Amino acid sequence: MGADHAGYELKQDLAEHLRAAGHEVTDCGTHSADRVDYPDFGAAVGRTVAGGDADLGLCVCGSGNGIAMAANKIAGVRAAVAYDVTSARLARAHNDANVLCVGERLTGAEVAREALDAWLSASFDGGRHAGRVAKLDALPGQD
Repeated sequence: MGADHAGYELKQDLAEHLRAAGHEVTDCGTHSADRVDYPDFGAAVGRTVAGGDADLGLCVCGSGNGIAMAANKIAGVRAAVAYDVTSARLARAHNDANVLCVGERLTGAEVAREALDAWLSASFDGGRHAGRVAKLDALPGQD
């Protein structure tokens, strides 16, 4: 998982939530609320997932958008922004998202925890969605 300064507090909360549920957490930073740039942390999470060092990734910034854009620059990453349980569940079920992104300024901690749990519990539906995800994976990525 990773976050910029605007997502630092929620990242800490979600890391604690994941550890309490028995998940192993790799923290790609940031490690304080001091100003930093979200592309560095979105890319770090993306590389960790794409490189196989983590099965899934979690990113947090102010809105979830910028850090998702950064993670999606990494080939093999399908990062999705979620605002609630439904958007998180569908990101996994329909898009096979391997990185979940949330915005600390837009999503409260309780809703973010519930969305994270829904995303982790969901599985890819395949079927009509499989061809679309294959097309996403075939698009040239950047690294």
